[in-house]
Amino acid sequence: MSRIGKTPIEIPKDVKIEVNGDTITVRGKKGELSYSLLKGITLDIQGNIINVKRENDSKSLRSYHGLTRALIQNMVTGVSEGFQKVLNVIGTGYSAEVVGIWLKLVVGYSHDILLEIPEGIDVDAKIIPRRDQGKLGIQAVITIKGKSKEDVGKFAAEIRRCRPPENYKGKGIRYDGEYVQIKAGKAGAA
Repeated sequence: MSRIGKTPIEIPKDVKIEVNGDTITVRGKKGELSYSLLKGITLDIQGNIINVKRENDSKSLRSYHGLTRALIQNMVTGVSEGFQKVLNVIGTGYSAEVVGIWLKLVVGYSHDILLEIPEGIDVDAKIIPRRDQGKLGIQAVITIKGKSKEDVGKFAAEIRRCRPPENYKGKGIRYDGEYVQIKAGKAGAA
């Protein structure tokens, strides 16, 4: 048995679960998410506990057992608490701001980058004053919140891809807490 797949999912009091055929719908204070179960995967709901079961030990069902359990757990967490990613914009003259449905990034190119904020995602961009920038020189902090872990992660990766951190000066967009090893340049190598 999969260690992840056999772990029961606990349902909080403010979350409602509805199973209709092969579709599971999870509703909570943050919204609603649904997922279609694969053939051979079933749910056993007893009170406020969900157990994910598989009908046999074929290789494909074993691999989907833990995946299905993790996706349902993320749905329950998403509609009750939500997910959040924080990105730091580091570099002289770099900035980020929300303009309507767009996220505007100024990250050292000859043009500004405009990214459309997807539905169901809340983005907050805060400019950091010079006195509070700290050792790294963080120019702006972008906070991405949403009920779907997948959507939050995809949009955070899309933002980071606009200017990934480089290894010589450390400039770029990086996740909060991400470590970037700084290399010695030509002068330091000699």
